[in-house]
Amino acid sequence: MSEKTILRALKGERLPVPPVWMMRQAGRYLPEYRATRAKAGDFLSLCYTPDLAAEVTLQPINRYGFDAAILFADILLLPQALGLDLWFVTGEGPRLSTVTTAAGVRALKPASAIHDTLSPVYETVRILRRELPSETTLIGFAGAPWTVATYMIAGRGTPDQGPAHAMKAENREAFSTLIDRITEATIDYLSAQIEAGAEVIKLFDSWAGSLRGQDFDDFAIEPTRQIIAALKSRHPGIPVIAFPREAGPRYTGFARATGADCVALDNSVSADWAAAEVQKDGCVQGNLDPRLLVEGGETLETETRRIVRAFSNGPHIFNLGHGITPDADPENVQRMLAAIRG
Repeated sequence: MSEKTILRALKGERLPVPPVWMMRQAGRYLPEYRATRAKAGDFLSLCYTPDLAAEVTLQPINRYGFDAAILFADILLLPQALGLDLWFVTGEGPRLSTVTTAAGVRALKPASAIHDTLSPVYETVRILRRELPSETTLIGFAGAPWTVATYMIAGRGTPDQGPAHAMKAENREAFSTLIDRITEATIDYLSAQIEAGAEVIKLFDSWAGSLRGQDFDDFAIEPTRQIIAALKSRHPGIPVIAFPREAGPRYTGFARATGADCVALDNSVSADWAAAEVQKDGCVQGNLDPRLLVEGGETLETETRRIVRAFSNGPHIFNLGHGITPDADPENVQRMLAAIRG
């Protein structure tokens, strides 16, 4: 395990070639994923069928040889395990029953009750630990509490997370209690993933950028700090990557404030700025624009090499600034890898 490149980077080691994986690397841009997804019948069946979830997790490893595999699941499985209805609308995305009142928060299941629903996810992790190449790191993950709460309150993704901001403004006590409930359940969920074999944890706070001022401290930093502290107490040495997407200047100091071993960066910040302001605190991950995997060409290769150079003086895991999109060309992924690995 000590020789796995991603684990070495997460311990602060500067490597001559950065390890690489991609957010959403198992997904619709790959024809083999689409075939397995059709076999499953629907997205949730794919998430909850361990053999198939493991199969799609392994597909990009088999095709590209990434340095890490990330468990195939969805951040909204946790709200479902807490008692909300979850379904997916073709072409539109997820839908949830909503939590908008203190009574609704009280009606959620306790954290201890989530494992019956989520046990197939843990089985997927166990399969992957058996089947992944020995050099490949297995990443488990969950959504960070703020981002998960935005979906639980709105019942769907929204452009500005308005319903969550409204509940926060109108009933901060109930909102804070909801964040606490999600935080507690997330700790138990991720702990179970680690017990099943996850070697690294990633927290996705996809909507952190819509928090400002004290709200960012209270609902992006503090829940992340609590989750990381609890996981490291239960599982000493477990590395955690935090992704407060679109945090902008708040990326600075995020690792120190939360205890994260690595901060993942979106592509709205420059690699040169992040190398000076964020990488000084440890490992960073990122941050190629996903659109370049659609467009390809010389720009893809040039920008890939520029990011590698920008972060070359410290620990770095190469990744995208957000998930790869369904219209990406699989051949462009190979071009990116060639540019990274020389």
